[in-house]
Amino acid sequence: MLYWLLYEKLHALVSPFRVFEYVTSRTMFASLTSLFLCVGLGPWMIRKLRQLQIGQNIREDGPQSHHKKAGTPTMGGVLIMVSTVGPTLLWANLANVYIWIAVCSYMAFGAIGFVDDYSKVLRKRNLGLTAKQKFAMQMAVAAILTGVLALMQYYKLYTTELNVPFIKQYRPDLLLHAFMGNPYTYPLAFLPFYLFVVLVVVGSSNAVNITDGLDGLAAGLMVIAGSALTVLAFLAGHRELSQYLQLARNPHTAELTIFCGSLTGASLGFLWWNSHPADIFMGDVGSLSMGGAMGVVAILIKQELLLLFIAGVFVIELVSVILQVGSYKLRQKRIFKMAPIHHHFEALGWGESKIIARFWIAGLVLALFALTTLKLR
Repeated sequence: MLYWLLYEKLHALVSPFRVFEYVTSRTMFASLTSLFLCVGLGPWMIRKLRQLQIGQNIREDGPQSHHKKAGTPTMGGVLIMVSTVGPTLLWANLANVYIWIAVCSYMAFGAIGFVDDYSKVLRKRNLGLTAKQKFAMQMAVAAILTGVLALMQYYKLYTTELNVPFIKQYRPDLLLHAFMGNPYTYPLAFLPFYLFVVLVVVGSSNAVNITDGLDGLAAGLMVIAGSALTVLAFLAGHRELSQYLQLARNPHTAELTIFCGSLTGASLGFLWWNSHPADIFMGDVGSLSMGGAMGVVAILIKQELLLLFIAGVFVIELVSVILQVGSYKLRQKRIFKMAPIHHHFEALGWGESKIIARFWIAGLVLALFALTTLKLR
């Protein structure tokens, strides 16, 4: 909106407004706008949630130290969403289809989280949607996303090829090659790509959801992951830098830098209120939407495999739950004292602040390693 007004309409009359042509400038403004918006609206949101008696219900089998957090306002992810979507629409070029895909996907996963959180509030228990219901909704969003991307590939705006870290030339295509004559005649040709989208987007959404168990843990890690994705989105859309780093260049993805910057700024602003001891929790509306957005951006900028490192701590948290559940069902034995793994360290006697700080450090190291691989290709 402001891009259209300040640059497309007014820069010819006011020459300094030409600065709004550049993605870097608008990303900076979007990040600051989302940061201050989230910090500024925080007290009102916390007060409103308390008035509506929307408080967190603590899982009965969780750490006993968490029971004192019962009643803390939750569903703060609504604040993150407003602080992300608003600045994105203000500063991005709204004629760019990639922006709308990212924003709509983000809001779709947020809607799933909202229904889940609201169900918990109504029942006054830490039980919302069932795992099957949540997964079915997430797969539906992934199916719509796959359809949109298939249509974009038809118009040469997207590719189903993968970028593989450390390898320059190897770019496997996720379409079934038996139908490559005309894959749009055979929807099954996109089945591997759809399954891959489900793995990346639904996996990242649930990974952030699982990680959101300590004050500020998920929000802080999202600041790190969001910053890395901001850099990658910019590089993917930059002509010289993408060529130098031998990335799959797509000039349309440059605008995603603004969305990633807004998401990072909103996460940082939310951390102001969510840091230990938390004044507000993000709830599923926050964790599912941010995780979903992270996966969608990775797919759009063709860095799906690099997301394993960018979101490394999220991945470890998700894997710890899968291993714990699988081990108990197969052997009736637990691998960890408690899952996800941050609760395991709590059971070992680590303080909450120490766990959070060390997980942030691990997340930062993994994100920096992900960026380093760009030059090691």
